[in-house]
Amino acid sequence: MELLTLILFFLGLVLLVIGAELLVRGASKISASFGISPLVIGLTVVAYGTSAPELAVSVNSALINQPDIALGNVVGSNIFNILLILGISALITPLIVKQQLIKIDVPIMIGVSVLGWVLSLDGQISQTDGIILFLIVIVYTVFSIRQSRKESKAIKEEYEKEYGKAKTKNEGSIIFQIALIVFGLALLVLGSNWLVKGAVELATFFGINELVIGLTIVAAGTSLPEVATSIVAAIKGEKDIAVGNVVGSNIFNILSVLGISGIVAPNGISVSPAALNFDIPIMTAVAIACLPIFFTGNSISRWEGVLFLGYYIAYILYLFFDATQHDMLPAYSSVMIIFVIPITAVTLILISYRSYAESTFCHVERSETSKNSSKLRFKILHFVQNDCSA
Repeated sequence: MELLTLILFFLGLVLLVIGAELLVRGASKISASFGISPLVIGLTVVAYGTSAPELAVSVNSALINQPDIALGNVVGSNIFNILLILGISALITPLIVKQQLIKIDVPIMIGVSVLGWVLSLDGQISQTDGIILFLIVIVYTVFSIRQSRKESKAIKEEYEKEYGKAKTKNEGSIIFQIALIVFGLALLVLGSNWLVKGAVELATFFGINELVIGLTIVAAGTSLPEVATSIVAAIKGEKDIAVGNVVGSNIFNILSVLGISGIVAPNGISVSPAALNFDIPIMTAVAIACLPIFFTGNSISRWEGVLFLGYYIAYILYLFFDATQHDMLPAYSSVMIIFVIPITAVTLILISYRSYAESTFCHVERSETSKNSSKLRFKILHFVQNDCSA
C-alpha cells in the first residue's frame, strides 16, 4: 500500500469534519436570519449536519458500487454512537434523559432500526426501500419541529445557549454564509472520495473485507462530529443535547443516509450475509437496550457508561477475531453467547422491573398521601364550620 493512499485516507477524514462544520455553521446562520429558532436549528440543521460525513461517504460508496462500505458506515456509526459516544459522555458526567426521548425518540430509533433490518432481509436495500426510508425522515423532521414548540422553557434555553450564536446577524452576510455551505459541501465530497478510496486500499492491503473497514475505521471517522458535539455538551453540562444528538443522528443515519444511498445506487445496496446475520441485529439490539437503561432513573449513570464501553470493545474484538479467523474466535463467541449476553439481558430486565415497581409504589404512595391530605383538609374544614356555627 502506498503512503500517499494512507495520507489521503486521513486527509479525507479531516476534510469531512471541516466540511461538516462549515456546512452546519453556514446553514445555522442562514436559518437564524430567517427567524428560525435555535431549538429548531438544533433539531434539524445541527443534528443532521453532524451526520453529513456519513451521508457523503455512504452515497459516494453506493455510486461507485462499494455497498459494504456504504452499509457498514451506517451500521457501524449507529453502534459507535450509542456504545462509545454515550459511554464516554456518561463517564464524564451522568447524563439526564428527558421523558420525550424515552417516550418518543428512542422508540422511533428502535422502530427504524427494526425497519432497516426487515427491509434488508431480502439481501438488499432497494431503491424502493430507500424511498420509503427517506419519506419517513421527512415525516420525522416535520414531527420534530412541531414537537419543539411544546418543549419546556428550560430545554429551549439550553438549545438557545448552545446554538444562540446562530441568531446574530452581524457575523457576515448571507452571501458569505452561502459560500461557507458551498465550500463545506465541496470538502465533504472531496473528503468522502479520498476516504472511500483509502478504505478500499486498506481492506485490500490487510486482507480484511470492506464491511469490517466500514464498520470500524470509516464509521468511527465519520462519527467524529457526533463525538465532538456530545462530549463537549457533556463537559458543559448540557446533558439533553449530549443524548439527543446521538439519538437523532442514529435515526437520521438509517432513514436518510441509508435511504438516499439506496435511492442513488444503480442496483440498490446489497446486504452481505455477515451484516444481515450479525451486525444489523447487533445495531438493533443496542438500540433496544437503550430503552431500559434510559428508563431506569431517567439517566445514564457512570456504571452504565462503562457497560456501553465494555460492549463496544467486545464488539470490536469479535470483528477482529472474525476478520483474521483467529483461534480465539470459537471460544470468544461461546462466552459471549452463553454467558455475557444472557446475563446482560437478565440484568436489564431486573433493573427495568425494579424501576417500574419503584415508580408504581411512589405513584401509589403519592396518591394515598394526596387522599389522606384531602381527608385531613375536609376534617379541618368541617371542624371550623361547626365551630363557627356554634
